[in-house]
Amino acid sequence: MNEEENKQYEKMTQTPVWRLILMLGLPTTVSMLITNIYNTADTFFVSKISVSASGATGIVFSLMAILQAFGFMFGHGAGSNISRLLGARRVEHAKIFASTSVFLALGAGAVIGFFGLVFREPLMRLLGSTDTILGDAEIYGTFILIAGPAMTVGCVLNNILRYEGRAAFAMIGLTTGGILNMILDPVFIFYGHMGIAGAGLATALSQYISAVILLMPFLKGKTVTKIKVRYITRDISDVKNIMLTGLPSLARQGLNSISTTLINVQAAAYGDAAIAAMSIVGRCGNLLFSFALGIAQGFQPVSAFNYGAGKYDRVKKATWFTIILGMGILGVLCAGCYFNAPAIIHLFRHEEEIVSAGTGALRWLCRFLAALPVSAVGSMLFQSIGKKGRALLIASMQSGLIVIPLLLILPHFMGITGIQAAQPLAYLISGIVTIPVVLGFFQELNANNR
Repeated sequence: MNEEENKQYEKMTQTPVWRLILMLGLPTTVSMLITNIYNTADTFFVSKISVSASGATGIVFSLMAILQAFGFMFGHGAGSNISRLLGARRVEHAKIFASTSVFLALGAGAVIGFFGLVFREPLMRLLGSTDTILGDAEIYGTFILIAGPAMTVGCVLNNILRYEGRAAFAMIGLTTGGILNMILDPVFIFYGHMGIAGAGLATALSQYISAVILLMPFLKGKTVTKIKVRYITRDISDVKNIMLTGLPSLARQGLNSISTTLINVQAAAYGDAAIAAMSIVGRCGNLLFSFALGIAQGFQPVSAFNYGAGKYDRVKKATWFTIILGMGILGVLCAGCYFNAPAIIHLFRHEEEIVSAGTGALRWLCRFLAALPVSAVGSMLFQSIGKKGRALLIASMQSGLIVIPLLLILPHFMGITGIQAAQPLAYLISGIVTIPVVLGFFQELNANNR
């Protein structure tokens, strides 16, 4: 290893874990906040157009989740392997995983974008669009599909940078795209008189610019891994490894998309206002969780790198620190949002039915969102260290296996309250189930250390 690689190795294996997680997690938190703020800003600006336009953002959010699912699958699948390989000082093999994952993501984004554009109307209906929302959803969705390759590649580049321990580079790319989106939204929507098409164009442009910025550290030699055609693997087992390691991310994002679609379908029985309310609360929930998720994403390279280096005590310390810190942050934020829920929803729309439905949904979310870091960190832990089965189980519970049955059952007994309560209750249940799985794994590590 050269001097720069040795310096990075010492940083990842010798810095106190709490300091290292914060060092890597704070830039990621900033990135997550900016990303979710611009998603929320998108919802805010679009909500000023009409109720149907506001509902369309919820429909297209499921489409974005599908694209991100493939981006995260290749990104986390490669990143986990890269970090463990760097921890084991196998640098050349890490370069193969980086290049292969980027080109796989580029192909996936292009294929989804092409077929999505060809079958645009049935796709929007499948995602839960009503007749009144369909027109706006198609317009907005067109731009998201065009941005598909940039979204998938951007996810991969972001994750490779984070897993290398270079979260600052990832922060620059994501925050630049997010800030640009927030600036362009009102310019295109209102001053350009483009309506919801302006929001879509702003998102597409910002995604491509963000992807280019994320690529620059690799092109300028600022990273250990490289993105070059000659590093694309010819070994199918490497591709299989990337996909299987990244499968929990695909399951998590894919099930999130299915859950969001099912929420839209169930809420449609109560009108466009209910869809709009759930869309607004969904974006607010993502914004809240980004405070804890950013820190948790700083945990991923720490756990993977140190597991690869055989430093298991650091893995355990990092896990507990991240769970406790995440729950504490969300507990404080959710308490504030619970008591100010009507005012928060009122920022987006003033219609009484939207404020009422949104207030109820936001308060249910605030009751149980603080439990989410348990399952989120548990899934990230197992994915980062290559324990694919347990990672897939927890990710699936967190995102779909529990919430989908609840969404199908609870509305029959609780009406719209059942829709509002389903996802938060799923966070609580998945957290409770995750704890013994993590404790069992730590006992395995203790046995290996003897």
